[in-house]
Amino acid sequence: MSEAGQARPIVWTIAGSDSGGGAGIQADLLTFQNLGAHGCSAITATTAQNTLTVAAINAVSESALQSQLDALLTDLPPSALKIGLLANTAQVRVVASFLRVLRASGHQVPVVYDPVAVASSGVSMTEENTGAAVLSELLPLCDVLTPNRVELEWLVSSEIGSAGDILIAAQTLVETYEIALVATGGHFDIEPGTTADLLCVTTGSGISSDWLIGKKIDTRDTHGTGCTYSSAIAALLAQGYPLKDACVVANAYVRRGLRLGNSAHIGEGPGPVGHCGWPCTLQDFPEILVAGSERAKHYAAFDAAAAKTYAAEFAQLDSTRLGLYPVVETVAWIEKLAREGVRTLQLRIKNPGEDLREQIERAVAIGREFDLRLFINDYWQLAIECGAYGVHLGQEDLQAADLQAIQRAGLKLGISTHGFFEMLYAWQYRPSYLATGAIYATSTKDMSGQLQGLKKLARMAALLPDYPLVAIGGINVERAPDIVASGVGSIAVVTAITQAPDYQAAVAQLRAVIE
Repeated sequence: MSEAGQARPIVWTIAGSDSGGGAGIQADLLTFQNLGAHGCSAITATTAQNTLTVAAINAVSESALQSQLDALLTDLPPSALKIGLLANTAQVRVVASFLRVLRASGHQVPVVYDPVAVASSGVSMTEENTGAAVLSELLPLCDVLTPNRVELEWLVSSEIGSAGDILIAAQTLVETYEIALVATGGHFDIEPGTTADLLCVTTGSGISSDWLIGKKIDTRDTHGTGCTYSSAIAALLAQGYPLKDACVVANAYVRRGLRLGNSAHIGEGPGPVGHCGWPCTLQDFPEILVAGSERAKHYAAFDAAAAKTYAAEFAQLDSTRLGLYPVVETVAWIEKLAREGVRTLQLRIKNPGEDLREQIERAVAIGREFDLRLFINDYWQLAIECGAYGVHLGQEDLQAADLQAIQRAGLKLGISTHGFFEMLYAWQYRPSYLATGAIYATSTKDMSGQLQGLKKLARMAALLPDYPLVAIGGINVERAPDIVASGVGSIAVVTAITQAPDYQAAVAQLRAVIE
């Protein structure tokens, strides 16, 4: 059973076997196990290799590959599927045909393809004519593509030398094949001393492109990083992680393996990347590039308009643990809860009227009278004009708000996040606090696609142990002890107080648990 008390999801790898144990299905199965999945394998080739060279690639027959896939499907259907080395055109067609049958039978599972073409030693891993079949038959059936530089050049039949080249090639593949893509950055040298992955996904407004940047790790033991990265994404997708979250956690898993996996005594050549468990420290996670920052100029991602309002390093709070944090819709509730001794509050007016300014002015006055940490949701201009303590913004609001004006006014800033990617993105602004949710389903809005749960909450809290973090979403008196145990220092509640039969009793109970 998994740590949540449920059976591990089943993830398949369709890939080659590395006799040296560092890449291929060996790396995939270690990754699946480390990240909470049960791994199954369909072997496409037995490679004769060690840490110095790939001596031979012995492709299995079409019937041998097909029989493995059929046997697994009968008893061990996948929750996600990773594809690695396909040694020839015939194998590409077998796998593509199998994926079509799988989808036709109702198995809609995410498919991650790591297009293994050339070994790090320079040895070609596939037959020369395989590329055409990959592009025409396999890519349209995949969901995520994870090429390195050599593989990206192979797929677009063009040399790639700059950040702009990477963006164009990646976006072309995403648009052409309606696929998500992560171009892994170990072979790129965009900014000295760093590595950068490019994550491209299709959204309702076009293609979203995000750079995931980290410090280069001084190690030669990098064998199997591509296999490990793609299989980590598959393992996380199988457990319900949104794609962007899966990619940043997979990035951190590989970086942790590079940092801690000392393979100095394994072979004479580059050793395998380590498999060192769940990434639990911030240093292993990537920085998400913000388009308005100066750094974005290195990555062909600079947005001059965004730069005019971009700011980071906001005013600090007087405590890293904010305690009970009610979010209410009226000024009357602000005053009632202030009189109960609640110190941290948020005014979230959903349907503003003509008296919006008056309401915010009254709330700010109450905040000063009771020495509150009072945050105004969304209306940052009025919050500045009325001299509010702080403002709270959602992810979308970050793009529209003048963060420089908020920073100049000395207001505290809180930002909503939903998962690892948004948390890391918001962290680049260094706000006064970060809120994460929804932890549980909530009646105030549909968050079904963004539920975090206790395990994710605890893992996110571990990344920023000395930073003000707020948990929100579906939290009540009964659930509060589990939230506190996660390590988060503040609990935001909406209906747990305002819809309680006795709000004063609810406040007292919640404060007793939290404080």
